[in-house]
Amino acid sequence: MFVLMEKPLLFADVILPLAIPNLFTYSVPAELQNKIKIGQRVVVQFGKKKLYTALVRALHTNQPTDYTTKSIESILDTTPIVNETQFNLWKWIADYYMCTLGEVMNAALPSSLKLSSETKLILKEKYETDNLSNDEFRIIETLENDKVLTMSDVEEVLSGKSAHSIIKSLLEKNIILIYEEIKEKYQPKIEEFVRFTAYASDEKNLKVIFDELEKRAFKQLEMVMDFIHLKEKNKEIKKIELQKRNDASAALINTLVNKNIFEVYKKETGRFASESSTAIGKALSKEQLNAYSKIKAEWADKEVTLLHGITSSGKTEIYVKLIEETLKQGKQVLYLLPEIAITTQVVSRIKKYFGKQLGVYHSKYNENERVEIWNEILKFNENNSSENKFNLILGARSALFLPYSNLGLIIVDEEHDSSFKQFDPAPRYNARDAAIVLANFHNAKVLLGSATPSIESYYNAQNKKYGFAELTTRYGGTQLPEILIADIKEEKKLKKMKSHFSVLLMENIEAALNNKEQVIIFQNRRGFAPHLECKTCGWIPHCKNCDVSLVYHKVT
Repeated sequence: MFVLMEKPLLFADVILPLAIPNLFTYSVPAELQNKIKIGQRVVVQFGKKKLYTALVRALHTNQPTDYTTKSIESILDTTPIVNETQFNLWKWIADYYMCTLGEVMNAALPSSLKLSSETKLILKEKYETDNLSNDEFRIIETLENDKVLTMSDVEEVLSGKSAHSIIKSLLEKNIILIYEEIKEKYQPKIEEFVRFTAYASDEKNLKVIFDELEKRAFKQLEMVMDFIHLKEKNKEIKKIELQKRNDASAALINTLVNKNIFEVYKKETGRFASESSTAIGKALSKEQLNAYSKIKAEWADKEVTLLHGITSSGKTEIYVKLIEETLKQGKQVLYLLPEIAITTQVVSRIKKYFGKQLGVYHSKYNENERVEIWNEILKFNENNSSENKFNLILGARSALFLPYSNLGLIIVDEEHDSSFKQFDPAPRYNARDAAIVLANFHNAKVLLGSATPSIESYYNAQNKKYGFAELTTRYGGTQLPEILIADIKEEKKLKKMKSHFSVLLMENIEAALNNKEQVIIFQNRRGFAPHLECKTCGWIPHCKNCDVSLVYHKVT
């Protein structure tokens, strides 16, 4: 006699993308128990009707006793998109910066990985239209034509009026139904490619095709010949490339498809062009070698080293050498920069050395591009690093949250910069400090670079908590500019000032102009005053698009 054993109940603790302090437990349906894994996205209902994308943080068989669990609606991923190290970093950020895991999740995941439900309205099959207001009648009339409306559609119908009270009234009158639909935001890039059909691939048949096209359709023959030439250089030929080469329309290719010569197929392609490296790391100068050797020596017993260099170009060569060594070990490298403006300049320089291995990640990239980088890093294979597309990630502070599995080195350039600190919204984290914690999780090394180190980093270096290395001369032996200080306060007393300029400044400007040289004068601020303030109420005019106060420019 066989006894069928029921599957034990399985429960999942999930992180919701909301500012709520706890994880929430959901039951896992029997049909999903063999598919669910920690780090996957799941669709769950939170509240009465709202659906959210949550992340599975833990799986267990402990049924909550104080409330009835809801079931997970569906699983969105076949494999986890967040690893254990990321969860550990999120937990540290949530604890240290006093926020919730949901807020960290919102900052860490690209928007396209955070699906949310969209409320939609439909009419019931039978309903009464008595005692309706004008606004209610307009919504019903629109639903009769369009069948389905979103909340934003309803507000548009009502010319910007609040829709909630009217929708509530229609629900109470049993006229409409509400349902939630989960929408996937990420769209992979799909391109069309062209290849010969099995018939045209045969050489005997191809000769027959040439003879027929030569007599009747020379333009089509020309396209077939161009295809063969392109095939010699490329394994796959894009449909758009073939059209451009012949200056032809898509109809011409479709004609060849109908004649069983071409076959058009679709394929998912990446949004990032693969580039090979073209530059070789330059030989380090004597001082750079000394700094490089000092960094390596300090890393022997310290995780973090501060590189104090007076120029960025001198530091870059050291960075490149350290990155090359780390990549050869089959490990990943994270290169953090404080601002996107700086990132653009550094990317062109670093790409020459590392080509397709370099991935760039910051907020100016669109959501689909950011998800592609996320997915590529998930594929990282430390046993065959040559196949990895993005071993080196260069980006602003958000690059810290990517799903690294084997970081070997983190470089935080311009570590003193306040842009590494996120002020709003939560989590209000400092990417430099979080990078040091992340490196500890991966047993990786950290290099902080700055010409003007922050007080705390310099203090840690002086007290032997961090290693310390210096570059005291400019790259290439270039001399520092001479700095002269004019005492404007004293010159005003002696009435030597010429308008707003000191005698020293005027003399040097005249000398430069007499030598046919150029002069740059930097002013410490724009406008007559940084802002205006009402003396009665204290109101200050601000930009209508952001929270920056408007600078007052005096009219003369």
